[in-house]
Amino acid sequence: MKGQPFIKRVGFALHGLRLAVQREGSLRTHLLAAAAVLAVLLATRPAALWWALLALAVGLVLVAELVNSALETLIDHLHPERHPEIGAAKDIAAGAALVASAVALLVGVAFVLQWW
Repeated sequence: MKGQPFIKRVGFALHGLRLAVQREGSLRTHLLAAAAVLAVLLATRPAALWWALLALAVGLVLVAELVNSALETLIDHLHPERHPEIGAAKDIAAGAALVASAVALLVGVAFVLQWW
């Protein structure tokens, strides 16, 4: 799909996001958590640095979930049978999403602790 106009590439990306939201329960859960973070930020009105830190943390989680979903979709299509190395690749991608979530949680805890 090289050489496509920018607007068409944006359309492909939006289609991918729509597919991910439809197919992935964990992504929907993280989007709800992102909405909750936004609500807390709007209610507490912290310094701009906290907005940036929490936005980066939430973004990291969403990107990790999207990459994990894309990798799992591709792997399942190319190699639908069970195989230890396929399982390892999927587990490692899931581990990346878990690490991103843990980092976001730590940023959230730091945000809450700074209010005490």
